[in-house]
Amino acid sequence: MTIKLYCFGESGNAYKAALPLALSGLDWAPVKVDFFNGETRSPEYRAQVNEMGEAPVLVDGDVRLTQSGVIQMYITERTGRFGGATLEEAREVMRWVFWDNHKLSSQAGMTRFLMNCLPEDKRPVEVIAFTQGRLKAAYQVLDAHLAGRDWIVGDGPTHADFSCCGYLFYPEPFGFARGDWPEIDRWLSNIEALDGWKHPYDLMPGSPADRA
Repeated sequence: MTIKLYCFGESGNAYKAALPLALSGLDWAPVKVDFFNGETRSPEYRAQVNEMGEAPVLVDGDVRLTQSGVIQMYITERTGRFGGATLEEAREVMRWVFWDNHKLSSQAGMTRFLMNCLPEDKRPVEVIAFTQGRLKAAYQVLDAHLAGRDWIVGDGPTHADFSCCGYLFYPEPFGFARGDWPEIDRWLSNIEALDGWKHPYDLMPGSPADRA
């Protein structure tokens, strides 16, 4: 049975689920969520897909999962991949997933939305500056950790990598430039070199060009 992933290309959180699915060998297909026309806020979506009104959502037969970190855990349960080679590594993977959700992706997603999806005269300049400052601190932590490492945890890609890279491949401005962070840049190149890697706009339906 083909796994369905409700997602849209502009979502870094959806990419955190779509990328490991694409690399896992599991049979899956994306289902486009029309986020920008309000689909996730509709009563039908909340009743039939996700009561939280969010994407991504994974559906595998009777299994329905929301939140990218939980979907990543399920991929590991199904395949044994990307969760860490030992119990110690598994804990370290989760540590970085939680860190990303709190310190990196939450700030990057909000800042990218404010800078690119709101009319220019409605963009809160002070809020954007504040979140960009928090993002810079997160980049510093990640860049320092990656010095001398190919991957965040262990000797191969894990959900720690797929979580932390969730927003860093997007071209829209939000306060991140790969050239400013050489260790992050090298690590992102390692992810791009994985067999089956695709950019979020190529892996999932939907992009700003579709809405232009």
